[in-house]
Amino acid sequence: MFKFFAYLNRMKYIKRWSLMRSIREENIMEHSQQVAVLSHALALINNKIYGGNADITKTVLLAQYHEVGEVITGDLPTPIKYFNPEIQTAYKDLEKKACERILNMLPEELKEEYVEYVLPDPNSLEHKIVKAADRLAAYLKCVEEEKAGNSEFKKARLTIEKELKKSDLKCLDYYLKEFAPAYFLTLDELD
Repeated sequence: MFKFFAYLNRMKYIKRWSLMRSIREENIMEHSQQVAVLSHALALINNKIYGGNADITKTVLLAQYHEVGEVITGDLPTPIKYFNPEIQTAYKDLEKKACERILNMLPEELKEEYVEYVLPDPNSLEHKIVKAADRLAAYLKCVEEEKAGNSEFKKARLTIEKELKKSDLKCLDYYLKEFAPAYFLTLDELD
């Protein structure tokens, strides 16, 4: 019952981008931390610049736990995950069952405190911000790989960039205009 945290520690061993050759490998734990940082920024932009009311703490916690199911399922590559509606539905169901299994490792008196972060309401603003931050992290990973000379990520970057620009989240649009261009710069150019 108390295996919850030990199980989550496995996130650092599960690799991302399994179908594409990466110059720098990334694991789920690193990815989740990056998504938490990006979610925090997007929620702040939403609230401070656009007068929104996203719960920042909830947003960051949702981001931190958004890949918990992958401790059991592993990372299914996007082209497979979204190949057709049947696979997408089956994978979402599998992810939900994996999250429920992990939640059941907690003592009863703590479980309820984690449920809203591990099995979030997909219609909440905070969840939408985390989903946008997750895609933004994928986009930035593509930029990083391209900058390091790995052209294998070019098509993915262009596809994700197009998808991000279609978002109705003003905070994401703001981030793409104000902050994302800096990711294309070298360390010397950031001065």
